[in-house]
Amino acid sequence: QTGRIEPNYPKVCGHQGNVLDIKWNPFIDNIIASCSEDTSVRIWEIPEGGLKRNMTEALLQLHGHSRRVGLVEWHPTTNNILFSAGYDYKVLIWNLDVGEPVKMIDCHTDVILCMSFNTDGSLLTTTCKDKKLRVIEPRSGRVLQEANCKNHRVNRVVFLGNMKRLLTTGVSRWNTRQIALWDQEDLSMPLTEEEIDGLSGLLFPFYDADTHMLYLAGKGDGNIRYYEISTEKPYLSYLMEFRSPAPQKGLGVMPKHGLDVSACEVFRFYKLVTLKGLIEPISMIVPRRSDSYQEDIYPMTPGTEPALTPDEWLGGINRGESIAGASPRPSWVKASRLPPERFLRHKQPSTKALPLFKLPQALDGLSNPVLMSLKEGYKKSSKMVFKAPIKEKKTVVVNGIDLLENVPPRTENELLRMFFRQQDEIRRLKEELAQKDIRIRQLQLELKNLLNSPKSH
Repeated sequence: QTGRIEPNYPKVCGHQGNVLDIKWNPFIDNIIASCSEDTSVRIWEIPEGGLKRNMTEALLQLHGHSRRVGLVEWHPTTNNILFSAGYDYKVLIWNLDVGEPVKMIDCHTDVILCMSFNTDGSLLTTTCKDKKLRVIEPRSGRVLQEANCKNHRVNRVVFLGNMKRLLTTGVSRWNTRQIALWDQEDLSMPLTEEEIDGLSGLLFPFYDADTHMLYLAGKGDGNIRYYEISTEKPYLSYLMEFRSPAPQKGLGVMPKHGLDVSACEVFRFYKLVTLKGLIEPISMIVPRRSDSYQEDIYPMTPGTEPALTPDEWLGGINRGESIAGASPRPSWVKASRLPPERFLRHKQPSTKALPLFKLPQALDGLSNPVLMSLKEGYKKSSKMVFKAPIKEKKTVVVNGIDLLENVPPRTENELLRMFFRQQDEIRRLKEELAQKDIRIRQLQLELKNLLNSPKSH
């Protein structure tokens, strides 16, 4: 559906502070995780057909950070495992089956700027305001590799599929925007660095493991650059860029199963243009004359079924694309590299329904890894639903007062929660008072009309 929405269109507005990050669940289409300045992480279920009214009640509220929460990330292969990073310098790992944090990563000395997983979710990499890049084993919290990036101040980081490489964006010592490529097993120095330009906007990296394409988009820029990544020198091959006069505030990405394979669409951005108050879709299209399915640009891709349960992953099991083989693509998938000079063009997606695809029969028995083909279209075969854990609320009522509800705050987290709860209550009471004032004026007007009306005989 396209077009302008009404100003009073329903929203998800249950947080008591500014929302700092949101992420869609990769396995359940209508589940969103969000985090906020109110120190909470919340799980929302969007109803079928979209919102009909403002949503204020979250499916699940997660409280564990003592300061505002800036980042959330779903685990790529495990259902109901969520990571959150707060301004308390901690990363919490939540098991949503029980609604509690099960692990805490406490190795950072400043605010965490970015988190990224490798393909099977066995490694986590982070960038931090302390100018360090870290590769962490998330279940133990052990730092496997660490780089002190004084000459390349890192902001964002992304794992490059199964290449055992990391790519970071940041600022050089001369305050120019820069990207750097790293070996995940040796962060002593980057494999290569490349200056981008002298602008000041933050660079967002997006990596497509299926086509080995890297997209770079700057905050406040109107263009999107793209590169091809290889395991051999020169590693980064610049292709071309998409140009637009409208600056972008941020970008979202359509999952692979939502792409239009009949048009050879390999990537789709949703560009936030705040100056015009719109979200603009931008498609990356491989120009092909044939209307048949192009297997070389659509290899097997991570599917919509989780490979692991939370208990399996927490118990130390790794399962995912990386164990299919040592090569970047499984040996049973045919893929070829396209000529860089004619790789991509851009297209505004049509509003017609996108083709569906389903998991091929040859992979029905595979759980290691859970991959899918885009050839026959996407068919939502998964019947997974999110079930929030039931928590019993403990109460101790004396003279009509819940003593547990009115315990004085002992920590900064409790104080903030109480503050936002009181703000919410004050806002509600003001609205009730305003409604009663309107009713009083209506009754006064009715009484005045009765007094001024001629007496009936």
